[in-house]
Amino acid sequence: MEMTEAVAAFVAASGVGEGVVTVFCRHTSASLTIQENADPDVQTDLVAALDRLAPEDAGWVHRCEGPDDMPAHVKAMLSGVSLAVPIRGGRLALGTWQGIYLIEHRARPHRREVVLHAIGA
Repeated sequence: MEMTEAVAAFVAASGVGEGVVTVFCRHTSASLTIQENADPDVQTDLVAALDRLAPEDAGWVHRCEGPDDMPAHVKAMLSGVSLAVPIRGGRLALGTWQGIYLIEHRARPHRREVVLHAIGA
């Protein structure tokens, strides 16, 4: 799920002109990334790559919440649960093609919480 605009709106409302915004995912089976936001094929290919790195049928021991449980934890570990994005001139200092994404690693949608914190002047 792309969340660039939501983070940008938070930064604008914060009044921080120069600083950093931290984006933190409060879960162990979802993660965050900054990736290309121009071509949706990139997201499709990235999800396919994560599925190849941590497939459901890899013989995982931890399966408390189903066969996608442990692969989701591995994918979150690989991509991370926090981001720090510079703020310049009251705006996110992302590159032209960059967007902020929450990646859901479970097959069934879950309610996710993301914490935002802006610091600076």
